[in-house]
Amino acid sequence: MTRGPAVRLLALGGILLLALTICSRNLGDRGGLAFMISLIAAGFSYLFAIRELFTTPSFPKHVLIFALALSAVWHVLFLLKPPGVDDDIHRYVWDGRVQRLGYNPYTLIPSDPKVAGLHTSETRTLNHPDLPSPYPPGALLFFRAVTAVHESVFALKVAFVFCEFAIVFVLLDFLRRTGKAEHWVLAFAWNPLLAIEVAGSGHVDILGALLLVISVAALSRNWRAVAAVSLALAVAVKFLPLVLVPLYWRRVRVRDAAVAVFVFVLLYLPFLERGRIPLGSLSTYVQSFRFNGPLFRMVEGVTSPQIAAGVAMLVGLLVAFLLRRKSTESLPETFAWPMAASLFFAPVVYPWYLLWLLPFLRSASTLPVIVWTVSIIPTYYVWHLRALGRPWLVPAWILLLEYGAIAITVSVIALRTRRLERTAG
Repeated sequence: MTRGPAVRLLALGGILLLALTICSRNLGDRGGLAFMISLIAAGFSYLFAIRELFTTPSFPKHVLIFALALSAVWHVLFLLKPPGVDDDIHRYVWDGRVQRLGYNPYTLIPSDPKVAGLHTSETRTLNHPDLPSPYPPGALLFFRAVTAVHESVFALKVAFVFCEFAIVFVLLDFLRRTGKAEHWVLAFAWNPLLAIEVAGSGHVDILGALLLVISVAALSRNWRAVAAVSLALAVAVKFLPLVLVPLYWRRVRVRDAAVAVFVFVLLYLPFLERGRIPLGSLSTYVQSFRFNGPLFRMVEGVTSPQIAAGVAMLVGLLVAFLLRRKSTESLPETFAWPMAASLFFAPVVYPWYLLWLLPFLRSASTLPVIVWTVSIIPTYYVWHLRALGRPWLVPAWILLLEYGAIAITVSVIALRTRRLERTAG
């Protein structure tokens, strides 16, 4: 290999470092001019880096090590910055704290005057204080474990960054065993959403992504029980990977599936209320929360929110079923697309929801999803609009830009595929 690709890759890494350094310094003004310009620059640099990964068979080991070191640097920069005052991580601290004090976060209302004495300086600014926790039990128990070590948003952010680094090591092992180019780990490690939403804001989705990656890696090793239980634990963090169940059909044994279901139910036992499984504010989430979900609004317009949410789940399950019939292998893209399809129809599509997809983006078929992880960046402008007193609503021009970029990518891939088929014919 000539030095050209390595030089270009590291130059793009340098641009990413500069852009994300500027972005980290403006994290408190999320959606502001400096934040947006630097993050968009980082997004384009990432896409050009993806191009280098596609066109270069392999990179020297020292190049990969240096590239990962660059990623670690900008993650530390974000880790040292405080998250927004109403970010979800303040809710995580509350949920972990009240469990340790003997309360049930599924039934406790943070704004209730009776529990005012339970708050700390970091929990008084949690978002949606009039609602109980919406998170599944795996997430809640993780919050409890981390806050038992140190009760702070910083401790949780450190835990999430460790989850991210663990994904890097699992992916490297998976790529080596399957004979794939190790540089594809950069498609995950260099994505700007990781820096913003894991090291910066601290979102629990990265824990679920780690458990899902472990499940897929175990499946490739034929560790069927580990694969099934890890999937159950991922679903216990957030319900999104539930749409992947068809991909495990006949790849895990019935007894493995039974153990996985048992583990999932077991996680709910500490939160039972009068023999019933509480759901917290999950129904309110489906009924009222909306962000960046144009397809959901279309479906909701002709039916109810509950049915529209069911459609989102069914779409993901159908895609997983079709991919399972098509392939007998555990290809990365087969795990990305069902979740992506479900998110396309979801009522809420925050940028950090795409963290679930990042570990599985390493083939041409996932290019539209790779583009989505960058085209979703303009939605951060809504945070700036909110600070100006504007409605919590994604402007139409941003929706057109975000989803239009995906549509264009799909069209280009389809045209190239047809051209190749005609040439071959």
